[in-house]
Amino acid sequence: MENYKENRPWGNFENLLDDTSCKVKKIVIHPEQAPSYQYHFKRSEVWVVVKGIGELKLDDVIYKVSSGDVFQIPLKAKHQIKNTGKDDLVFIEVQLGTYFGEDDIVRIEDNYGRI
Repeated sequence: MENYKENRPWGNFENLLDDTSCKVKKIVIHPEQAPSYQYHFKRSEVWVVVKGIGELKLDDVIYKVSSGDVFQIPLKAKHQIKNTGKDDLVFIEVQLGTYFGEDDIVRIEDNYGRI
């Protein structure tokens, strides 16, 4: 599954590393788009923003994000990132836990009808 790229309605992600101990993704969010407000039962995440600007909603608190910022998303923490800029927002996501499948996503809110 390494170097696997998948398009989503908000942008795309590319798997850079898929190991038994972690998964690493490059995630691209298009302008004015956002993935679902969600949480995970089996993984925490660390995000490193490498390009663009936006907002992170983490357990209902809003944080401004920009290139160079690092965020820890704890296990079961509700989270969503939104691109508020005119260019793509790009971040590297490191997943840590016991399972890294896409089916470990519990969506709370979604702009694309995926709940």
